[in-house]
Amino acid sequence: MSTVKIYIVYYSLYGHVETMAREVQRGANAVEATLWQVPETLPELILQKMKAPPKAGDVSEIRPEQLVEADGFLFGFPSRFGVMAAQCKAFFEATNGLWETQALAGKPAGIFWSTGFPGEGQELTALTAITQLAHHGMIFVPLGYTYGNGMFEMNEMKGGSSYGAGTYAADGSRQPTELELGQAFHQGKYVAEITRKLKRAVASPLDIGRTIPNTILIIP
Repeated sequence: MSTVKIYIVYYSLYGHVETMAREVQRGANAVEATLWQVPETLPELILQKMKAPPKAGDVSEIRPEQLVEADGFLFGFPSRFGVMAAQCKAFFEATNGLWETQALAGKPAGIFWSTGFPGEGQELTALTAITQLAHHGMIFVPLGYTYGNGMFEMNEMKGGSSYGAGTYAADGSRQPTELELGQAFHQGKYVAEITRKLKRAVASPLDIGRTIPNTILIIP
């Protein structure tokens, strides 16, 4: 089987999602996991007024047509009023050519995110993002409760849910916690393994057309 490729595509304004993305990449290192940034849409003057730090110099910007190179994806973004940041939405809107040919159909994808405070979209941001995947025919891969005890922690504030890994940024001063980073690492590992299994299945497709008398379908 050829190399399994996962693209971790994210947008990060103040670095919280970038920190999560790097941990996702660490978790997915059993396959070829590559970090990508979506292009910034805000003018440099606005970014300066917002006191946004420089973008990561070691992570390239991705073009929509490059998505076809990957076998699976993890998309990360901050929340804006319960939906993904406009930069990510603009990137998805630029994938119209891929949508027309359904070039991404059947490819698995997970999502992770950052919100400011509780009640600002930890689950809603995930739910509204799934529509982007659905229109492309991608297979949404939720975490479920595979993170184990970390999903039930009640002694500290923790972002994320069964939909994916998440963190809280508060006023920008809060950074992802060890628990949140652990969930991001787990998500990278989990989605990488799902992607590997799906690619192996496609490489050896099921013989769903072979039948025997009495019309019993044989799926070896």
